[in-house]
Amino acid sequence: MEKSVSQKLRLGLFVLIGLIIFILAIYYIGSKQQIFGKTETLRANFNNVSGLQPGNAVRFSGINAGSVKEIEIISDTLISVEMVIEKDVFRFIKKDAHASIGTDGLVGNMVINIIPGSGNQPGVTSGDLIKTDRKVSTDDLLKTLSKTNTNAQMITKNFLEISDKINGGHGPLGILLNDQDMGKDLKISVSELRASIAYLKNTSRGTTRTISQLNQMISGLDRKENVIGVLKDTAVANKVKKVIINLDQSSASINRTVDNLNATIRNAKEGKGAINYLSNDSTLVKNIDSTMVNINKASYNLNQNLEALKHNFLFRGYFKKLEKQKKNQGR
Repeated sequence: MEKSVSQKLRLGLFVLIGLIIFILAIYYIGSKQQIFGKTETLRANFNNVSGLQPGNAVRFSGINAGSVKEIEIISDTLISVEMVIEKDVFRFIKKDAHASIGTDGLVGNMVINIIPGSGNQPGVTSGDLIKTDRKVSTDDLLKTLSKTNTNAQMITKNFLEISDKINGGHGPLGILLNDQDMGKDLKISVSELRASIAYLKNTSRGTTRTISQLNQMISGLDRKENVIGVLKDTAVANKVKKVIINLDQSSASINRTVDNLNATIRNAKEGKGAINYLSNDSTLVKNIDSTMVNINKASYNLNQNLEALKHNFLFRGYFKKLEKQKKNQGR
């Protein structure tokens, strides 16, 4: 039985649509596997890939940049992962970039995240091995949570024991919480402590004011109106030095003079020189007194004799002549 033309058209249309769908699927899969675009390869070594499979996405700074091409076990602690990276993104990856394994969302597929480096390093080349970060696995998290849970149970148990002892009045804290008399004493002590703190605050304020006044006094010493400020002047300081040197020299001279006076007094006391005889020998003093009396008497008699001569006619002309000369000299 021959097929009609309509049936043939339908069959051809069906085959054409199927072919188109097949081509689109191949293209889609190829694009996901980076088959048709220009790509470069990178490698990274991990201790645990956490279920990573070939074909999983590779992201650079959160952008899809390629896919996992191959996973190879090197040893029991080392797994090599080869990645296919688009060439447009590959040129931005530097030597100090590092890779880590994460999940696409909370429960999605595993992906490799490439974290950029500092940007100062040169770019990677095809086939380079980049550094990796160790991923914390779910088992590690569960172990940590289990330890944390155990520790929390022990802490809770200890707190319950402590609270039971406190409620029962055991220990210093329990006594403080349950003994009313001690509570009253503690309140009094707290009030006294507050008063002491207030006194300390007042003392601190007074100390602060005193220190500020001292600082003002010390800063005022540098002013030229003060004595110390004047002494800081070089010219004044030199003058003061000269005055002190002259005082030292005068003091030395005075000391020498006093020493000489002491020596003279000592000699007089020891009987050396005329002063000692005048002060200590009474006979000599009496003789000197009588001699002075005789001299006064002789002087008096001499004056009387001169007066007599002035009135004597033999010498009267001579004395008148002397008086005329004195008058002429006075003019």
